[in-house]
Amino acid sequence: MNSPDRQDAPSVATTHNGTIMPTDLRCVVETDESSGVLRLTGVLDAAGTAAVRDALLVRLCDRPGPVVVDLTRLRLTAPARGLFAEVRREIADWPAAGVLVVDPTGAAAGPELPVCATLAEATAALTRAPMAAATTTALPPVVGAARQARALVTDGCARWGIGALAEAGCIAVTEMVNNVVAHARTPMTLRLAPGDGTLHLGVRDRSRRQPRYTGVTPPHLAGGRGLLLIDTVARRWGSTLLPDGKLVWAVVHPEGGDTRPDPDVAHPDTGGARPDGGPDRHA
Repeated sequence: MNSPDRQDAPSVATTHNGTIMPTDLRCVVETDESSGVLRLTGVLDAAGTAAVRDALLVRLCDRPGPVVVDLTRLRLTAPARGLFAEVRREIADWPAAGVLVVDPTGAAAGPELPVCATLAEATAALTRAPMAAATTTALPPVVGAARQARALVTDGCARWGIGALAEAGCIAVTEMVNNVVAHARTPMTLRLAPGDGTLHLGVRDRSRRQPRYTGVTPPHLAGGRGLLLIDTVARRWGSTLLPDGKLVWAVVHPEGGDTRPDPDVAHPDTGGARPDGGPDRHA
């Protein structure tokens, strides 16, 4: 069994010889690589929610499948109670991602976040709903990356019985990957997974440059069509900032996408370099 990784979330209990001091408001985050369980210990108040949110999102990016968040040894203050429902909403369209919360007190529960009373109950829930198939591949920021990504999308759609989504998925993933190649210039990770007849795509890079949607590019300007392509083929798409980069995601449906951007979602400028090699436009 691997040793758990530990990271302290700022302003959330220092530890002394393994004992949490009651006068220190700190939350210790422990990650068990062998089981996928993330344990929070101590006290979580409003000041510590951002750090815990980041730890959860990074974990969900780095490991496909649902993460079990064990709050058994955590005291959750009222201002922090909505954190886990917020994370659940944020990852709702990510490929192969989910959150199961273990909270014997029920303090974290709500209409958007059912919780399990014990770790055994959460494990049983995972058994009843096994993780969907997923493909995760590391890609370098080079001109051939988009071609490799398209091959993975085509193969995955064929294996999952959603071959009709391959063309739209290839268009979306080309723009997402080429954006990293042209602008972020960092290694990236592509993850794709099926979900109720849809295709979920995610590209994680190491740049915190938040992409922006600027609408349809005027005809007299070169480039800038990448977002329009994604907006046309994807029902929903967006970008989530991480401590060390971001994740750009998209969901492709059989009937295509809604070309109007959702004002409640941070839409990415995922154009990057166009398939023909021309530059794309960033606002």
